[in-house]
Amino acid sequence: MDVILLGGLWLTPDVWREVAEGISARGHRAVPVALPGQGDGNEAATLADQLAAAVTAVDAAEGRALVVGHSAASTLAWLAADRRPEQVAGVGLIGGFPSSDGSAYADFFEPVDGLMDFPGWAPFEGPDSVDLDESTRAAMETAMVPVPVGVSRGIVEYADPRRTTVPVTLICPEFGPDDAREWIAAGDVPELSAVDALDYVDIDSGHWPMVSAPQALATIIADLADRHTATG
Repeated sequence: MDVILLGGLWLTPDVWREVAEGISARGHRAVPVALPGQGDGNEAATLADQLAAAVTAVDAAEGRALVVGHSAASTLAWLAADRRPEQVAGVGLIGGFPSSDGSAYADFFEPVDGLMDFPGWAPFEGPDSVDLDESTRAAMETAMVPVPVGVSRGIVEYADPRRTTVPVTLICPEFGPDDAREWIAAGDVPELSAVDALDYVDIDSGHWPMVSAPQALATIIADLADRHTATG
């Protein structure tokens, strides 16, 4: 099965290298997507451009695909399922939740000159980054790229209610499955409240398991791909 990997804010496809190797070793084809505006110098990129890249990867898959989104790109993965509900076998969400229809994609920090840069580690102290040592943080920060405001402030628009029939697995890093269940039950994540088949997988990591726990994350994703391959 093709596994489409969508990185969160400030990340380039290189962040998936070890995870992709682990998925490939299990017999699936890992496809880290180069998202417009994140590492290609395209400061005019928009959320629509990133969605087009994700959908293109789904369209190019052999058979139905598993789409995996990290953090803010959980919304991007869900948008891909919305645009291609018949071609997406399942969605995996790592440390993130789909934004609601009509909301901004990821307007978390104030942009400067049209770009939302990585704000440093202070906003992510605690469970998000406790598993990253200083050298790892420094290497990550060096590799991170600004996100165009056309992406971060892009408006999320869903179109096909059949997206709720696509199975979703919430991979829980800095929070636990019980936390996620509580938030969803409280109505804080309307998109997931409407999903027909939703399950949860815990992973012992902070917010960036592709960096701090790549083998564990690869195993979880490959297991999902195995499951969706078996169920067709």
